[in-house]
Amino acid sequence: MDGYKQRNAYIGTQGPLERTYGDFWRMVWEQNVLVIVMTTRTDEGSRRKCGQYWPLGEGGQEVYGHIAVVNQRVDHHTHYNHTILELHNTETCEQRNASHFQYLSWPDYGVPTSAVTLIDFLGAVKRQQRKMVKALGPQWSTHPLGPPIVVHCSAGIGRTGTFCALDICLSQLQDVGSLNVFQTVRRMRMQRAFSIQTPDQYYFCYNAILEHAQRQGLLPSNQ
Repeated sequence: MDGYKQRNAYIGTQGPLERTYGDFWRMVWEQNVLVIVMTTRTDEGSRRKCGQYWPLGEGGQEVYGHIAVVNQRVDHHTHYNHTILELHNTETCEQRNASHFQYLSWPDYGVPTSAVTLIDFLGAVKRQQRKMVKALGPQWSTHPLGPPIVVHCSAGIGRTGTFCALDICLSQLQDVGSLNVFQTVRRMRMQRAFSIQTPDQYYFCYNAILEHAQRQGLLPSNQ
C-alpha cells in the first residue's frame, strides 16, 4: 500500500500461519524489509490470531524455508515489545538484520484504550526504520524512506489499516498542516479492500489525530 509521498510504503498482510511461515520470510527477504509491525497478540481470549512465526526467546533460532531467523535481543516496553532479529539466507549465505515490533494493547475489532500509546508506538517504528535505512548507506539507493514496512494483525485489514491510516495522516499533518482521513482511507481501500473494519476504528483515527495535535501544540487542549 502507498504511504504519504511514498509508493509501496507498506505491505499489509494477514498474520502468518504455520503453513505460511516460509512464504512470509521469503517475502520479507525479497522485499528487503527492515521493520515488521505486529498489531495483535498470537492468542486473544481463546482464539488463535497469529502463529508464532519468529523465535520468541533471546538467542533462539528457527529456520523457515531457506531463511534462518535468530532472536538477538528483546526490548520490553509497557505497551509493546521490540525484537532485534538476524536473518540468514541459507541459499545465498547472506545476512541481514530486521526489527520486529509487537503492539500489545489493541483488541480485535476494537481500538486501543489510549491513542497516545499507539502514536508513541508508531513513532518508535518510524525512528527504527530511519535508523536502519541510514545504516544501509549506499546499499539502499531507492526511496529515502526505505523499503516497505510489513504491517499485520490477524486478517490484515482492521488494525493494520488503522495503523497505516494514522501514519499517513500524521505524516501529512506534519508536512503541510492539514489532512483528510476520509480520502486517506478511500485510497487505502483501493489497494487493500476493507482496510479499517469498524466505525470505531475509523472514529479512533480522528480522536488519535486530535490527541496528537493537542500534544504538539497545534490545537488548544480544550478543543
